[in-house]
Order: sequence, then C-alpha cells, then structure tokens
Amino acid sequence: MFRLLSDSKGAFASDAVKPDSIGPVTRLLRTFKQSFWFAVLVTLVIETLSVTPIIFMWNVFDRVISARSGVTLVSLSVLIGLAYAFWSGLEWVRTRLMIRISLRVDWEIASRVFDSAFRRFLEGKRVNVHQVLDDVVTLRQFISGKPLLDLLSAPFAFVFIIIGWAFHPYLAVFIFVATILQLLAAISTSQITSPALREANSASFASSNAASQYLSRSSTALALGMQQSLRSRWFKNHQHALGLQVNASESAGLLGGFTSFMTHALPSAQIALGAYLAIEGIITGGMVIAASFLLARSMAPIRGIITGWPAISAVRQSIERLNQLVTDDLTSKEAMTLPPPVGNLDVEQLTISVGKSKKILNDISFKLEPGQVLGILGPTASGKTTLAKALVGLWEPSEGYVRLDGAEVSQWIRQDLGKNIGWVPLEVDLFDGTVAENIARLGSVDSEKVVAATKAVGIHETILSYPKGYDTKIGEASQLLTGGQRQRIAIARALYGDPVYIVMDEPNAHLDEQGEASLIATIQQLKLNKTTVVFTTHRPRLVGAADWLIVLKDGEMAVHGPRAKVLATFQRANEAAKEQKAE
Repeated sequence: MFRLLSDSKGAFASDAVKPDSIGPVTRLLRTFKQSFWFAVLVTLVIETLSVTPIIFMWNVFDRVISARSGVTLVSLSVLIGLAYAFWSGLEWVRTRLMIRISLRVDWEIASRVFDSAFRRFLEGKRVNVHQVLDDVVTLRQFISGKPLLDLLSAPFAFVFIIIGWAFHPYLAVFIFVATILQLLAAISTSQITSPALREANSASFASSNAASQYLSRSSTALALGMQQSLRSRWFKNHQHALGLQVNASESAGLLGGFTSFMTHALPSAQIALGAYLAIEGIITGGMVIAASFLLARSMAPIRGIITGWPAISAVRQSIERLNQLVTDDLTSKEAMTLPPPVGNLDVEQLTISVGKSKKILNDISFKLEPGQVLGILGPTASGKTTLAKALVGLWEPSEGYVRLDGAEVSQWIRQDLGKNIGWVPLEVDLFDGTVAENIARLGSVDSEKVVAATKAVGIHETILSYPKGYDTKIGEASQLLTGGQRQRIAIARALYGDPVYIVMDEPNAHLDEQGEASLIATIQQLKLNKTTVVFTTHRPRLVGAADWLIVLKDGEMAVHGPRAKVLATFQRANEAAKEQKAE
C-alpha cells in the first residue's frame, strides 16, 4: 500500500537528508505500521465473514427448502444474526481506527507543511499555499475513506476463490480469471489516466490561484477598468484546465467501456457456467446462486478501486507535492536557543543578489549599539526596502552577514527572535482579528502592553472611538481604518513587548503631521530606552531623529556617517550645484 501511494523521494529538513531516503509522508505512515497491519487483520476477518450471507443462502435453498425444516431455518437465522453483529462490530472498529490514524497523520504533518509553505512563500519561491494545505486534507480523507478500504480488501479475493473451489474447480477458475481481468483494467486505467489527471489538476489549481489573486485586487481592477482583461486571462487558463480534464476523462473512456462490459457480462457468464454444472448434476441449484454472489464479492473491491482511482491518483500527487515541499525547505533545521538580545547590530559586507549577476545590495557595512538610531535614505529602487528586510532576516545574504549580538539573524529561532524585535513593513499587513490581537501579534493579549504601545504612537484615543474599541474586528481588507491608522497600528505592533531592536520601512509614508510628530517622539523615547532603531524614509522631517545616516544609490552606500556629517555633505553638494548652475 505504501509503495502504491507514495513512491517519491524526500525527507523532512529536520531529518538527515540522504539521496535515497524515503519520502517524509511515507516515513510518517510507517510509524503507524502496526495500526495498519491490525487494520489488515481486521479486514481479513471481515472479508471472511462477508461469505456468511452466501453460505446462508446456499443452505436455505439446498437444505431448508428441500427438507421443509423450520428448526433448521431458525437455527441458521440465529447463527447468521450473531455473525452479522460481529461483522458490524469489526467494521465499526476498523472505521474508528482509520479515522484515528488519519487524524494523527494530519496532526503530525499539517504544522510542518504550513511552516514549509510559509518559509517558501516568504523566500519568494513559487508555492500554492491553498493547494498544499488541501493536500493534507486529501491525505487525511483518503486514509479514512472507501478507496483505501478497497485497497485493503482487494488482496483477500482469494477467500472467495477458495470457497468457489469447494463448490467446483471450474467456478474457482472462473472467479480467479474474472478478478484478474478487473485488476488488469484497474492497472491500465492507472497507467493511462494518472499522467493526464496530474496535468489537469495542476492546471486547475493554477487557474483557481489566478482567480484568487485577481479577486484580491478587485478594487484596483474595477477602478482601472481591468475586469474584462482579467476575466479573459482567467478564462483562458480555465479553458486550458477544462480541456486537460476532458482529455483525461476521454483517455479512460475506452477502458471504462471495457470495464462496464465485464461488469455486466461476467455475472451472467458465471450463472451460465453454474447452470451447466447443475444440469450435469455436479453442483446444486443453491450453489449456482451462491457462486454468483461469490463472484460479485470478489469483484467488488476491484470495482471500487477502479471507481475510486481518481482519489488514489489525487492522493499520490498530494504526497509527491508534500514530499517536494518539505524536502526543499532546508531552513527548518532546529537552531540552538540563544540568550535574549540587547540590540548590538553588526552588518558586514552585506550583498544580496537575484540570480547570478544582478545585485540588489552590494557591500553594505555598518554597526549600531543599543540606543542608536540609523536612518536610511535614497531614491526609489536604491535598495532601502531590501536592506530593511535583510536586517530582520526576511532576505538571506548572498555574501556577508547581519549579526544581532554576535549571532547571524538566520541562526536565531524565529519565534524567540520575534519576541525581541519590531518590524514595520512598507505595505502594512493586518490580520483577521481584533485591534488588540493584531497589536499583540495574535498571541495572548497583555492589555497594559497593548495600551502602552498605542499611547506611544498616539492612536489610543482613536481606537477607543471604534465601534467596539480594542475589540473591534479588523483585517487585511478592513474598510474601517484609514491608511494612516493602519500604519500607526503596525507601529504599535512593532513596539509591543518593549523590543530591543526595531526596523521600520517608510513608517511615516501615510502619516499626517501630527502622526509624524508622534513617531519622532516615539523614536526619541526608544533611544532613551536603549532600543536600537533603523528606519527608511523619503521625508526630511524624520531624518532629525536619526544619529546615523546611510544614503543608498543603486544598492551601494553613497554616503555613510553621523547625521550632521552626512547633512553637511549634502549641503555642500547642493551649494556646489547651485554655483555651477549660476555660472
């Protein structure tokens, strides 16, 4: 079963990665080997008990009716009732066992898949988060679903072949041949339809993902009259996916017709064979009827596999994607817990490249001590946002390093580091939840710390004016907040918990004069609290809050030094430019 479901390679990043290592999902499933073997044993007993109604029918026709014995009928009915009760009980046990296994598999793998998808998305790698999370659901539902039970039942067709042999060898041979034909049909369906289904499912996911992206930007598209263009792009992808799905379905059409022919023809052929043997006096009429049910029971799991093959194919593809996702996530290695930082920042020869040649940042070096404030200036596309992201570990250096208290940012356990730093992104991102929950970073809300953070940025009174105050629900698409309010809440979130190191990317981009004054006062207070602060800006007013300045140009440091020195350099350059223009 493991070989059928998962033949891809991979390993969790926290495990030793070897070229020939098995896939992480397969490894996880193998931890439940004993439970699966118990399910196989229970299935064997269930399949054996499934011949009970066949034996009952055989005896009723050949003994009870011919002998007209009511006592025999009652005795058989009591025995058959007990067998049915035991049979039903075992099916309940097996169903409960498979549900428990599926839940354990989900619990074990879902969080690791989420973390892997989270990190890959953060690194800018292509990953369909909805798809991989759906893959976990697909795996869980498959383990507790009918297709897997059919896979467990299929090997026990020999039980019915043995009983058919007890009736007559011809019947056993017929049942065996019919089962093999059904099995070959299932394998052929797999070989023909699986590649087509894989391609069709990938195209369908791509189409759905594109539609989701377009809808998330619906307001911009509507304002710019882009709805028809977006619809045309989506519909083109949708038609492509639909065509692949039609091709996949049609590729199985011929085999489906052959399977349907066998489904209708084999039972009739079996009855004809049984009738011939009965005419010759070799078997009884009851055996003829019982043998027809034996054939139906032996073919039922194979027919179930054929019917459920799309689900089997889908779970194999899901396991392949999960294997690939987690195997590629090399950043999930456990890091050693480090002492809380105090805010010493050391950046040395930091270089960030995209591809082999294009450098976004080149040879950036500076140092900051606790309580110092650095302002980063520069024109658009000079690398300010990239540098800000690198300082909090969102961009991994191609060369050089970013160290906080002597340890590279990438070496810190993110959960530990996140408690001690603050980050204000250029594009403010708020999450579904209350105002208080967003400021508390979706963790347990400390009311005093939340209020202290909002008062520091001057938004406490504004929040109190909301319909439910701090308990007001907001989110990424919330229409309640203005751009400035969203930015001030993001700054309050960065201040929550008194971090020792804060990086802010254009924190005054949406602030009015009052908000900007509050931000400057906040930075001055952070200096007194010995907090290391780095910010980027285009607006000159915030520059006055900095101790040091860096001016970036084309990803390199054009000017670097104390604020007064840098401003003096700019003033001399401006005066020289004016004199040259006057001449």
